Amino acid sequence: MNDARGRFAFAARADEGLVSDFDVALSVALGIGLAAATGFRVFLPMLVVSIAANTGHLPLAESFAWLGTPSALILLGVAAVAEILGYYLPGVDNLLDTLATPAALVAGTVVSAAVITDLPPMVKWATAIIAGGGVAGLIQSTTALLRAKSTVFTGGLGNPVVATTELGGSLLVSILALAAPLIALLLVVLFLWLALRLLLRLTRKERPSPD
Repeated sequence: MNDARGRFAFAARADEGLVSDFDVALSVALGIGLAAATGFRVFLPMLVVSIAANTGHLPLAESFAWLGTPSALILLGVAAVAEILGYYLPGVDNLLDTLATPAALVAGTVVSAAVITDLPPMVKWATAIIAGGGVAGLIQSTTALLRAKSTVFTGGLGNPVVATTELGGSLLVSILALAAPLIALLLVVLFLWLALRLLLRLTRKERPSPD
């Protein structure tokens, strides 16, 4: 009888451990997915997080509870609309890219740290800075390079297409991260792979020939 109880208790602890590990994986995937979305647009993913937190659909880390307040929702809404419109203005879009690159690093770190709630503080911040900020910075750098190339080769006429693609990517990844974090993470990995290939190709083209 005691052996049976012991086996049952061990199995229960194992199940709890599996559930806990799965929760951690979902939490990290959610953070990285939202961070990646800030690489396309800085404020839109934060607005999505604020809406989800205000409606009670997304728990936040205690130190980031301010993201779930009505005042944060209003401010992020205004900032998101201004950012979206700014990328459709010639000249302003390239200026925004200059400002958005460091901002994406910060936003990616903040938004991932806000939703990763199942890790110790030191591990959480390391993950948020390296994975969250790093992914956001890489995606923002790639989109900024694409816009710069579009400005040179199309005289800025192709920039609205780039801006619309970025907007759709930011919204899609943000919503997908909330609905299916692991699928969003796979999508981010695929995009990063494509982005690295694109950057390498563009770098090779810009290198002067030996002749």
